[in-house]
Amino acid sequence: MIPVEWVEQARQRIGPYVKLTPVTQDTQLGLTFKWENRQVTGSFKARGATNKLLSLLDWERQQGVVACSTGNHGQGVAYACQVSGSTCTIFVPQDSPPAKLRAMRARGAEVRNVAGGYEEAERAAIEFAQEYRKVFVSPYNDGQVIAGQATVMHEILEQTGGLEAFDAILVPVGGAGLISGIGCLLEVRRNRPKLIGVQPEASPYAHQFMLTGTQSGVHERSTIAEGLAGAIDAQAITLPMLKRYADDIVLVTEDEIRAAIAHAWYKYGQYLEGSAAVSLAARLTGKIQAQSALCILTGGNIEPELFDDITREFKHG
Repeated sequence: MIPVEWVEQARQRIGPYVKLTPVTQDTQLGLTFKWENRQVTGSFKARGATNKLLSLLDWERQQGVVACSTGNHGQGVAYACQVSGSTCTIFVPQDSPPAKLRAMRARGAEVRNVAGGYEEAERAAIEFAQEYRKVFVSPYNDGQVIAGQATVMHEILEQTGGLEAFDAILVPVGGAGLISGIGCLLEVRRNRPKLIGVQPEASPYAHQFMLTGTQSGVHERSTIAEGLAGAIDAQAITLPMLKRYADDIVLVTEDEIRAAIAHAWYKYGQYLEGSAAVSLAARLTGKIQAQSALCILTGGNIEPELFDDITREFKHG
C-alpha cells in the first residue's frame, strides 16, 4: 500500500509538466469519460514516470535510468527524462508498435529490442540496470510511479465534485498500477463506487489472479491492447493492492475492443488505442451494469494503419 500523502505530493510535483485532461459526459450511455489520450505523451503513463524521475536524487538522474515498455511507459520515461535532465535506455519486446518506438526515440530514448515478449524484455532491462547501477523505472511495481498514476483520480475528484453520482469506475488493467493507485486514494472514502478492472481476454493475468490467487494457467494470445499484455511480476506490490481494492475484473474480446475504438472516433472524435478502449468496450457490450459509470480512457497512441483499418471496417460493416 502507498500513503495517500504520496498522491498529493505527486500532484504538486508533476503539475507543471502534465496536462489537466478533459472530463466529458455521455448521458445516453450513463458514462463520464476522463480523456487521458489527451495527455502530454498521449497516455496517462507520463504521470507516474514524471513523478518517479522528479523524486530521484540528482546523482541517480545523472546516472541515467532504465525501463521496459511496449510503448506508453517508455514514452513517459523519455518525456520525464527530458524535463528532469536525465537520460534513459528502454528495452522493448520484439513486436512493439513501431509508432510508439519512433515516439520514444524522438524524445531522446535509447531503444533496445529484445527477442520475445514483455517478460523477456523486462528481465533484460532489470539485468542491465543492475549491471550498470542505474535506476530501473517499473511501469507498475514502484510506489512513486503508482502515486503519479493516481493523480488522474485526484483530478477527477476536483473536476466532477466527487464520486457520489457514480456506481462504478472502469479502469484498464495491465500491471495494475493505475487501479492500485486509485484504490489507495479512495480507500478512506465511504460508499465509494465499485472499482472494476478491464482486461483483454487474450491476456487475462489479473483476472486469473483475482479468481485463483495465481497467474498460472493463462494461455496468452496476441492482443490489440498490447499495453495491457503480459504477466504481473509475482513479487509486485500491485498484486496485494489489486486483491484489496478491485471489486471485479471484466474481460473483453478483440472484436469488442475494435468496436470501442471505432465508437470513440465516430461518436466523440477521439483516438483511442486498444489498451484504453477496453474500459469503453466493457460498457458498450453490457458487461458492466451501472446506471452511471466513470470510464478512464488511458491513451490514444494507436498505429495509424490499424486505426484506419478499424474505422473502415466499422464504417462499412
